[in-house]
Amino acid sequence: MDIFDKINELYDKRRRVELGGGDEKIQKQREKGKMTARERINYLLDEGSFVELNPFMEHRTNDFGMNNKPAPGEGVVTGYGKISGRAVYLFAQDFTVFGGALGEMHAKKIAAVMDLAAKNGTPFIGLNDSGGARIQEGVASLDGYGQVFYRNSIYSGVIPQISVIMGPCAGGAVYSPAITDFLIMVEKTSQMFITGPKVIETVTGEKITSEDLGGAEVHNKKSGNAHLRAENEEKALDYVKKLIPYLPSNNEEKVPIIKLNEDKEDYLENITDLIPFDPIRPYDVRTIINEVVDIDSFFEIHPDFAKNIVVGFARIKGRSVGLVCNQPKYLAGGLDIDSSDKAARFIRFCDAFNIPIITFEDVTGFFPGIKQEHGGIIRHGAKILYAYSEATVPKITVITRKAYGGAYVALNSKSIGADLVYAWPNAEIAVMGPEGAANIIFARDIKDSDNADQTRLEKISEYREKFANPYVAAGLGMVDDVIDPRETRMALIRSLEMLEDKKEDRPKRKHGNIPL
Repeated sequence: MDIFDKINELYDKRRRVELGGGDEKIQKQREKGKMTARERINYLLDEGSFVELNPFMEHRTNDFGMNNKPAPGEGVVTGYGKISGRAVYLFAQDFTVFGGALGEMHAKKIAAVMDLAAKNGTPFIGLNDSGGARIQEGVASLDGYGQVFYRNSIYSGVIPQISVIMGPCAGGAVYSPAITDFLIMVEKTSQMFITGPKVIETVTGEKITSEDLGGAEVHNKKSGNAHLRAENEEKALDYVKKLIPYLPSNNEEKVPIIKLNEDKEDYLENITDLIPFDPIRPYDVRTIINEVVDIDSFFEIHPDFAKNIVVGFARIKGRSVGLVCNQPKYLAGGLDIDSSDKAARFIRFCDAFNIPIITFEDVTGFFPGIKQEHGGIIRHGAKILYAYSEATVPKITVITRKAYGGAYVALNSKSIGADLVYAWPNAEIAVMGPEGAANIIFARDIKDSDNADQTRLEKISEYREKFANPYVAAGLGMVDDVIDPRETRMALIRSLEMLEDKKEDRPKRKHGNIPL
């Protein structure tokens, strides 16, 4: 035997690893509308950029006949490559090998590539497709999950972490994606749940399908566990490709400025036609966002959950920014439990990764009701206050119509650390809306009037004129400037340039205690 025999042996072994569970299982995977682990990696990464790590690692379990059951690649493909020229590390679970079940060495492969991602300050992507823990390995598989969870946690805020659920994800496996920054699911073929339908039926008697229990629609609309859903695997991976350019590689870098080919007018001639002057008439805040930001640059996150607030990334003159915007189209843009959670988490992500935060404010207040109060709106609403106060990135607010009460304070007011607050000339900034305030302040005048309805309207108008305009707040330094709406984009461009080198320290501490 010479060196070439050894080289041939190497390639034979590599081919067996690349075949995973074999042709039959690969075919079954495709029949479900799913790609193989390697096909997913090849679709996601720039052509020819993938470098595989630890391809020959296998389990060392002998119980339950496992010594006679090979696991090519140990049921997971790990390595690094590039997306649009940007380096990323990743894993892709291989459902054709033991159903992608996680065991000791499977977890060791994932942990090793996560450590490399952190050492190199590079985003980390997990393509999840697993039946759960490898039962034959007992507690060793549970310890493996712990190794992964630990790294998800300590690398949170250090490198961006993205999870794509492309098949089953059950039991303890769900907690790793839940810790990561963004979670994308594929409709019909991906599910997440702690306990499956059969267990639930046995324990509680409730009958439900896997899709109705933990499918993409459920987690995007109801639970809020997932941020995006795609109709197929290609589009789910396209979301990852789209997301990466908005993010820095790690917490010590800034997002690269991208010069766009398309020029956009900075003076927005038509923006005044997009928002009704009447403060109670609804409109879609996305029309304002798309008017202000660079052409086709808005990428909404969590679009199906807590629709009364809109969050997402965009670019302004090529600079990546995070947007937090009230949505008057739903619940009049008021803040409730879910929207508070959604906004706070997005704000904290932007702050962790040096992405400036721009807030478009049009808010009536925190949403009232027994269900909200008993559900903990105080605690959840406090998360927004905490997130904005904690953030040290550039923070800019534009008040477009209304900013009332505690919600005004919570949504990046000067008092909790906003760098710049702009208001449009029609903006109403007050303790509460003119209708409610007039009913309280002028209650006796209204009651004693011969025409209570007419007097009420007059007092509402009087209150609005005297107290609910932006100039009172501007006179107190709570608004930095009242601007022509058509100059909003220009004001934001100048503000972002001015705040480019912002530095702000906080008292030394281990960490704060956000009201979770």
